[in-house]
Amino acid sequence: MTNAIRILGLDPGLRRTGWGVVSVEGSRLTHIAHGVIAPKDTLSLAERLVWLFREVSAIVETHHPHEAAIEETFATANGASTLKLGHARAAAMIAPAQAGIPVAEYAAKVVKKAVVGTGGADKDQVAFMIARLLPGAGGPTADAADALAVAIAHAHARRARRIGAAA
Repeated sequence: MTNAIRILGLDPGLRRTGWGVVSVEGSRLTHIAHGVIAPKDTLSLAERLVWLFREVSAIVETHHPHEAAIEETFATANGASTLKLGHARAAAMIAPAQAGIPVAEYAAKVVKKAVVGTGGADKDQVAFMIARLLPGAGGPTADAADALAVAIAHAHARRARRIGAAA
């Protein structure tokens, strides 16, 4: 019997939401699947949110994650854009939560530090490290690489919590 935990990582966006599923057993990470959800630009905001919710729900049904993690929204100078990103994030969070899966949240700097070693890493550096850490992932798009990075950050955080609890 395996003690592997499947983690769904999500990098939300209205145009492109990256997702990635990894399996964690001890300190071993294994790539399961990844992709990008890209609703049509012609859809209304409400239709895009429904599309996003349904697609994340289908991923949950297909891959049966035990836990989920999502990148936090960062505030931008454009309040309307930040609010819309918040809506996309909510739609993506509700799908695993509705399935009874706990959803953790991580700041982008925490995710980058967990994968690259510095919170100021750019997208290319994150993608490079994902290819190294998860060779089975091939060369995921930037959005999918970011989602896999969120899943890895969660794997590291849960391991750190477990070690701290044992001390």
